[in-house]
Amino acid sequence: MPGHFITFEGGEGAGKSTQIARLKTYLEGLGLSVVVTREPGGSPGAEKIRAMLLSGGAKDLGPRGEAMLFAAARADHVDTTIKPALERGDWVLCDRYADSTWVYQGEAGVDRDYLKLLETAAVAGIYPDLTILIDVPVEVGLGRVAERSRTDDSGGPDRFEGEELKVHQRRRELFLELARSESYRFAVIDGAKEPAEVETAIRNAVQETFAGDLNEGGASGVTAEEAH
Repeated sequence: MPGHFITFEGGEGAGKSTQIARLKTYLEGLGLSVVVTREPGGSPGAEKIRAMLLSGGAKDLGPRGEAMLFAAARADHVDTTIKPALERGDWVLCDRYADSTWVYQGEAGVDRDYLKLLETAAVAGIYPDLTILIDVPVEVGLGRVAERSRTDDSGGPDRFEGEELKVHQRRRELFLELARSESYRFAVIDGAKEPAEVETAIRNAVQETFAGDLNEGGASGVTAEEAH
């Protein structure tokens, strides 16, 4: 497909939304068409499932049932939003994708073969060109979640943010294991640094992965500070 697909992964409070917005601004400054989306959600049908999942309304279904709902949401998201955008030649920046299912439902004990079947059906061959894993210590991420809950109208931690500390720690370990096993598409970024430093590291990873495309736009070697 003519477009480019970048996914952002990480634990709670990693700062994905902030960095996605910054990368969008950078790419659009080069004259590129950018679509920002998220999971669960990103399409009308998937957003309905998102509300059920994050509210805890689907928790009684158990991890396997939740995994099926994530897959259903992802299938609609791919068909409705991601694939059409890539076919148009857009750059798609997605806050979470299939890796989060491997980590979150995998940590909850769902069988890997079952998760693979769900992934194959849901993504329909659409895999990221680059995955940005923003890694932060669990305590740092959860502290950010708590602060955000005090300053916005989110209503407090969601179904997954409110899990026990040991669960968050295991998820972090699983993300890092996945990044090591599929290093060809992962860039692991230290999300505990200042936002501008994180932005520069992400931009460097994007420039390295898509050097040919971005060189044509004159972007090679531009730092976050130089762009502002």
